[in-house]
Amino acid sequence: MEVAIATAAVVAMGTGNRVLYKLALVPLRDYPFFLAQFATFGYVVVYFSILYLRHQAGIVTDEMLSLPQKPFLAVGLLEALAAASGMAAGAVLSGASIPILSQTYLVWQLLLSAIFLKRRYRINEITGCFLVTVGVIITVASGSSAGASLKGTGILWPLLMIISFFLQAADTVLKEVIFLNAAKKLKGGSVDLFVVNSYGSAYQALFMCLLLPFLSKLWGVPFQQLPTYIRDGTACFLNMGSLSSGCEGAPLLPLLFVLVNMGFNISLLHLLKISSGVVSSLASTFSVPLSIYAFTLPLPYIGVASTLPPGFVAGAAVLTAGLLLYSFPQAQKTPGNPSAAGIPS
Repeated sequence: MEVAIATAAVVAMGTGNRVLYKLALVPLRDYPFFLAQFATFGYVVVYFSILYLRHQAGIVTDEMLSLPQKPFLAVGLLEALAAASGMAAGAVLSGASIPILSQTYLVWQLLLSAIFLKRRYRINEITGCFLVTVGVIITVASGSSAGASLKGTGILWPLLMIISFFLQAADTVLKEVIFLNAAKKLKGGSVDLFVVNSYGSAYQALFMCLLLPFLSKLWGVPFQQLPTYIRDGTACFLNMGSLSSGCEGAPLLPLLFVLVNMGFNISLLHLLKISSGVVSSLASTFSVPLSIYAFTLPLPYIGVASTLPPGFVAGAAVLTAGLLLYSFPQAQKTPGNPSAAGIPS
């Protein structure tokens, strides 16, 4: 039941995250890089504030805080590299092609967890993941020219986006390893997820600072003009001053996005902690068709609502079938029927 509730939270937060990101970019359409950096560095402040309060309350122990830092450093590096490569490829690829390429994330999850966590997946689980991937591709591709867009960009940028999702999958598997190793070091205890989130986000922010000249160039902001860009972005975010024209909806919409995105990351890590990276990935994937449907509703600031792609119902049906197949209960091993046992994942 706990996994089911956590999964529902991830799906709801994931859908809200996708919708609110689009809404947040309405007032900050000229400052997407500002929004990305505001979120990255804002998380460090919020996560460590929550960590401090939980430590004061005795929920987080000194033993948890003294866990080895190298794995958290690796988490931060993977997240920063994934963000950098994703931004680079995303600047060239069409918006319709990215959700299709993102389905490689689930493939990487299966492979990396099998290699590093020694997990073995049953046929119904592998088939279920495959159907989920196919369902998302049908849903997204039926309403766009994603295939033509991918052909037009060559092999380099799609490959770079696939590498970005590989790094994200590696990051997720590494977090699973951190939880497993922490349970051994804490003698059966469980490390608080805010320890993982806080340290990981701090190191990610550090590496993002080192990559700032490269990242600002990707967003079309010359590094020497970055202070002016941040100043103007702040004025638009606060919806104050002479630059506030066209920034209607700020700061409410950007703040809502940051809060929901934070809730999504926390719920995703919680689901990862109590289940597995593949389960959290499937839950996150389910938010794709839901967000497509959400954009057909009369949302504020968006303007004319979009229409459902022709293959939406078929894609959603295939995706749902894949989720049901993946979660199909495993036959229990009995003394009289040894062949009924499955291999745990």
